[in-house]
Amino acid sequence: MAPDLDAVAVEAVPANAEAAWAAVVINYNAGAHLLDCVRSLRDDVSAGSPDIVVVDNGSTDDSLAPIERDHLARVVLAPGNIGYARAANLGTAVARAPIVAVLNPDVVVGRGTAAAMCSALAADPPIGAVGPEVVDATGAHYPSAREVPGVGTAIGHALLSHVRPENRWTRRYRQEAIDPTRARDADWVSGAAIWLRRAALDDVGGWDERYFMFFEDVDLGTRLRTNGWRVVYEPKATVVHAEGVSRRSHPVRTTIEHHRAAYRFAASHWRGTKRVLLPAVAVLLACRAAGLVLAGRVAEARLRGR
Repeated sequence: MAPDLDAVAVEAVPANAEAAWAAVVINYNAGAHLLDCVRSLRDDVSAGSPDIVVVDNGSTDDSLAPIERDHLARVVLAPGNIGYARAANLGTAVARAPIVAVLNPDVVVGRGTAAAMCSALAADPPIGAVGPEVVDATGAHYPSAREVPGVGTAIGHALLSHVRPENRWTRRYRQEAIDPTRARDADWVSGAAIWLRRAALDDVGGWDERYFMFFEDVDLGTRLRTNGWRVVYEPKATVVHAEGVSRRSHPVRTTIEHHRAAYRFAASHWRGTKRVLLPAVAVLLACRAAGLVLAGRVAEARLRGR
């Protein structure tokens, strides 16, 4: 994974060449959340002080200002909003540690998380990726370790998740029946906070940059497992995720990109007879995206009319 030649590295702090792990934070207009994230990473020295790299995707909100002013991390200025996967590759190339955590800027890492993540990777060489428990601001568990759904589960989830969130297909896809306090293997873990073995990441060629946002973590977990690596959920570690901070200002684009990424994943990974279904999947996803965009606009209009 060669660094992007169009990016500009700003050495706000020197690289920690001896760090056992590195943290790559992908920032886009995250406001004060970015500072909270970086501070939490600096505070968690349970696995030693990390080498922290912030990759900024063309933010315009001054979220970088306190990071640079107080020399809290190395900063890489991407050539615009290049997407999550490409920014993750860029930051990973700048870092040198054998373990690389990739995080959203709206994540706060609990103390002891790094030790739990790094210990899991050290204890079992076939593990390529580890995800912590993710909770929201209220402390409620978020199902961040999931299965790659089969065709039936995927269709059931797509059709019903927004009208009947507790339907059995969505619950199966989100693995909601599994005890969240139990460590286990998963098909994939959320890219909001994921600790990766560099050797495993290099083995699969890094993050797939065709994904701008969404499904890059599903794709990465799938490719890791295809190459014989394990993907593990470790609840001894916890992060608090505000979720969606960087994308709230672009709800229509976010909805469209989510569905485009879902189709890209199916087109990339479905084999055999399942590929015959791809045209129908494209129509289903396009209709679902259009319906969600329309519903969002109707809701906005109602709010304005109050």
